[in-house]
Amino acid sequence: MFESLIGLVAIIALFVIISRQQSRIGLVERELGALRSLVLSGAVPPMAKPSEQIAPADVIPAVAAAADIPSPATSEPVAAPEPAMEAEAPIGEVVSGPWAQSEAAPKAAEPAEPAAAARAARQSDVETALGTRWAVWVGGIALALGGLFLIRYTIEAGIFGPGVRLTMAGVLGLALVAGGELIRRTGFKVPVQGIAGAYIPAILTAAGAFILFGTVYAAHGIYDFIGPALAFTLLGAIGVATIAAALVHGQALAGIGLIGAMVTPVLVASRAPNPWALFGYLAIVLAATGVIARMRDWKSLMAAAFFGTGVWTILYMTDAPGANLSAILFIDAVTLAVLALVWLARRGDETGPARAFDWPSIVPGLFVAFSALGLSVDPTFAAAGDALPGAVVIAAMVAVAFYRPLALPLLYAAGLVTVLIHLGIIPPTSIASDFSGGALGVDGLPVATSNVLTLRIGIALGLVFICAGFWAARRFAAGTQIRAASWAAWGVIVPLVILLALWFTFGNLDRDFVYAAVAALLVVVFASGGEWIARGEEPPLAGGIAVSFALGGAAIAGLLLMHMAFDSGWTTILLGAAAIVPALATRWRSYPVLGWISVGAVMAVLGRVAFDPTIVGAEFLSTTPVFNWLLPGYGVPALAFGFAAWQFARTTPALPIAGNGRPRLVMEAAAALFVLLTLAMLVRHAMHGGVIDTGAMTLAEQAIYTLIAIGAGAILVAIDMRSPSSVLRYGSMVAGVASVAFIVVRHFVVLNPLLSDESTGQVPVFNLLFLAYLLPAVAVGGLALYTRDKRPKWYAQMLAVVAAVLAFAYATLSVRRLFKGEFIGLWSGLGQLETYTYSALWLVIGVALLTAGVWLKSQVLRIASAALISIAVLKVFIFDMSELEGVLRALSFIGLGAVLIGIGLFYQRLLTRAAKET
Repeated sequence: MFESLIGLVAIIALFVIISRQQSRIGLVERELGALRSLVLSGAVPPMAKPSEQIAPADVIPAVAAAADIPSPATSEPVAAPEPAMEAEAPIGEVVSGPWAQSEAAPKAAEPAEPAAAARAARQSDVETALGTRWAVWVGGIALALGGLFLIRYTIEAGIFGPGVRLTMAGVLGLALVAGGELIRRTGFKVPVQGIAGAYIPAILTAAGAFILFGTVYAAHGIYDFIGPALAFTLLGAIGVATIAAALVHGQALAGIGLIGAMVTPVLVASRAPNPWALFGYLAIVLAATGVIARMRDWKSLMAAAFFGTGVWTILYMTDAPGANLSAILFIDAVTLAVLALVWLARRGDETGPARAFDWPSIVPGLFVAFSALGLSVDPTFAAAGDALPGAVVIAAMVAVAFYRPLALPLLYAAGLVTVLIHLGIIPPTSIASDFSGGALGVDGLPVATSNVLTLRIGIALGLVFICAGFWAARRFAAGTQIRAASWAAWGVIVPLVILLALWFTFGNLDRDFVYAAVAALLVVVFASGGEWIARGEEPPLAGGIAVSFALGGAAIAGLLLMHMAFDSGWTTILLGAAAIVPALATRWRSYPVLGWISVGAVMAVLGRVAFDPTIVGAEFLSTTPVFNWLLPGYGVPALAFGFAAWQFARTTPALPIAGNGRPRLVMEAAAALFVLLTLAMLVRHAMHGGVIDTGAMTLAEQAIYTLIAIGAGAILVAIDMRSPSSVLRYGSMVAGVASVAFIVVRHFVVLNPLLSDESTGQVPVFNLLFLAYLLPAVAVGGLALYTRDKRPKWYAQMLAVVAAVLAFAYATLSVRRLFKGEFIGLWSGLGQLETYTYSALWLVIGVALLTAGVWLKSQVLRIASAALISIAVLKVFIFDMSELEGVLRALSFIGLGAVLIGIGLFYQRLLTRAAKET
């Protein structure tokens, strides 16, 4: 066991030393190569005068601190070097090893090639590393292991007793520490730049500390010479002393001492563990480390100290039976105090824009927040009434973050933990409600205690985050935007989550005017707070990120207000109407978030109608056509969205890439969508006897939807001509393409009465064919004619072709109905007269299309005419020749010939007239 411990500690020490120096070695070697390149290229700076080579007294400590090595006393004079070529260079200047001295003159006289210079530099760097850094590191580890192996040999050989062996080991450790200090005091300097990690005094001190750790542990754990209390004290003293020695020996030694100090409670076992002894010891180690890390600005050391303390705290809370609440609160308080009063004390301009936060603060934020979480939700602590102390810890974290702006991670940790506590840390899909008990539960187990204390803690924490959040956001509004935004965000997120959780836990989910009043108060507070923050911005009223969070929180609070105070129908209507409020606010304020709040209202209404298309529930929806909840439920949001788009068009820039241009486009699209939804839902309601369900759609209902889409496309085109907008332009084209898709898929294939044998009605003219084919043909044709010069050419041509096909289908199906009656299914067969009539009809339609194409100068219609006449020709020569008999066959060919000759004559005269005009 002892040998395993020795090996483990040696490996850890070696890893710490090597990892600490790797980045510094790479940086220094790169700088050394750059300087050598300058020397070889001939750009050598002139020789400094002796007086200029004397480093100022205030520069030497800075250089020494950067290299993590001690600096000579500022009171000691620094001798000027002799003006010779072999003079010792001052600190910061590159000095080659002794193996390169004979090569210096030739290189200075005759610069080598760049490739040769690079190879020489790499060879010199490797030789320097092997001869200086690695030799010292391995030598220090060898000294430490040699002392321990010497003790092992004396044990195996039985030369000395345990007491003598431990004494000798202790003397060796102290001798190494004393030797390192002696070498440091005699004026030891690092002779070559880039090998500060091989600082010999620090290596000797680390080896001595390692041996002393092993000696004390052996005296307690192996030989029982000393008790747990004395062993604990000695190991802790060695660790703290090692950390303190790092002030003159560098950060690596502090890391070794910190590891030893944090491992000490594991090495020393006690039959009656005392949490106060543990956390008192950790508090001393943490405070000492904080002071030293603060003096040298060692961020990694400080973060490691916080990490070790946090791990011990969490281990105690999770493993110790009957954990002492006072001890937990004590170590949390010490952690926050060291962070705020030691580590972050006087760390520059904390209100400036230089940096937003201090990254070592992330570690205590996570662990302290985790302890507060455990006190609040763990069944053992919650049963003991420790939720209130947990809330106090969260409030203390917010206070430290407010007092020390660089401790911003504490705000995030406190806010996140508060949110998790009030949501129960449970996935929403597994939450169930127990209204009889007044609590939320998961699989039958409560996750939050439903009592007055929970309610009061939630209210108190909400007030803490609101006050601190908005005050700090105003404080940083003109400076660091990320800080202001963070405080404003958590100032609205936490109160809203608390309100939602308390409403689910204690309130009436159907309608609760008390919680609705609280939500209304939050709306006023957040909106006023956003305005207050905006007045503190630079320039004022710019509407930055912090203001956006505040006003966004006001909008979400308004959303909760409507759900808490009104039923389903009124909630949907008021949510849609609420989009007008931020649009009107743009008359006085140009905050970018106002437009997106209206977009949020659109998203909320879409979510509600997707969840319940009937607005009020199917059982409460009236069967009265038109005048029911569907009309205001869809119509009022449509009007509100249209008004908001109109207002944004007049108070915000028109370009989509500027200001609130995008929200305006979204509101225009939403208005058009809800107009279509209003008409479609009213049609669906009327066509199905007042029931909105998933029943099969009929051709008549589909025809109405198609006509609505066509009309929407025409209306959007007309509006776009008066008020140009990309949403209206592309929206009109989308409506046209959608109507064409409906016609092709639903009218011609899926719901075609020729295939479905659906009743076409008993009225001869105004029947299903009139509604489903003739009216859409006229509408699509009119839209094609209207958009000829207003939309792309392909769009108008597509509509013209579809209109022609619709007219062809209407005429053909009408002939079918004339012969077959109300039901025109294809399986009822074809008669000879009916077959001849189709041929004659198609020829007449072809001629009509040709005439319309010439009159309208539409090539598409002329091509459609040619295609239809070609189909008629094929039908006559292939189908009529075999199916018709007698006079009908003759008339079919005579009619075809006459039409074709007439078309030829028509085209000849048309071309002759065109030739005369030219």
